[in-house]
Amino acid sequence: MTQIDMAGIVSTRRAEIDARLAVLLPRAVDGQDGLDLAIRDAVLAPGKRLRPLLCAFVAEDLGGAPAPAIDAGCAVEMVHAASLILDDLPCMDDASLRRGRPATHVGHGEDVAMLAAIAILSGSFEVLAGIGAASAEARLRSVAILSRAVGTAGLVGGQFADLKGGARARPVAEIARANALKTASLFLAAVDMGAVMAGADEMARERLTAFAAELGEAFQLLDDLLDGTESAFLIGKDVGKDREKSTIVSMIGHAGVERRIERHRDSALRILEELLGPRSRLSLLVASIFERRPAAVDASGADERLEQGAGAR
Repeated sequence: MTQIDMAGIVSTRRAEIDARLAVLLPRAVDGQDGLDLAIRDAVLAPGKRLRPLLCAFVAEDLGGAPAPAIDAGCAVEMVHAASLILDDLPCMDDASLRRGRPATHVGHGEDVAMLAAIAILSGSFEVLAGIGAASAEARLRSVAILSRAVGTAGLVGGQFADLKGGARARPVAEIARANALKTASLFLAAVDMGAVMAGADEMARERLTAFAAELGEAFQLLDDLLDGTESAFLIGKDVGKDREKSTIVSMIGHAGVERRIERHRDSALRILEELLGPRSRLSLLVASIFERRPAAVDASGADERLEQGAGAR
């Protein structure tokens, strides 16, 4: 499979995902147009659709049908959209920009934003329950997987750790655990539900769980690097929101984080090669995610010394 083929596949799948999201998102009752608009703005705002792409490509690489996996991936994307609404609230990160547009609470008010987040979150489970092309067992497993990813062992736990522990100095290992809860949890859910929709065995699901953990850590580190850029326009959201938090970037520097990203990426790709072969859709997608990264800005060997010191704590 060539890179040109992959670009076409990604484009096609992303268009299918966007079309399904427009169909599957929850609708407000008649007369509540303000709520309806907030839901649509949050879910359908332009995005990479990485989580549903992962779900669909896992299923396809394992020999499953893409349609039920796309719907399952849309459920994950809806949870992601709801989490961004909540993450941007003044009581959380107090961000004003998201995906190049005003954050939901800025554009629609805090009250409507919170209601929209609840509607989107509950709607995601309705989507999973209604995937007619999947077996009852696959639907039940998927509901359990996504519930775990949202709760105290996932997004909620990660956000709490970030809010309550982010302002103090933390060991790198503790920050990485919070990242795994806050970011890797939805990658894990997307990948595992794709495997479930394809009827994968437990061994394959375990290997894909390990892959998702590596990918989630690499992706969060990349996001932390981007937060240090100068332009919100470049990444479509407020920058500098992590400056008062203890992040792995602040602990070991840009060059150290670049090395960590490469290690996690390479580990993720090795797992995929062992399980799916060297040129799976999933491996090509992962490689493309990390093609462009901000250049390291720290000079000399200071970053390396920081990394060694932080790792010893």
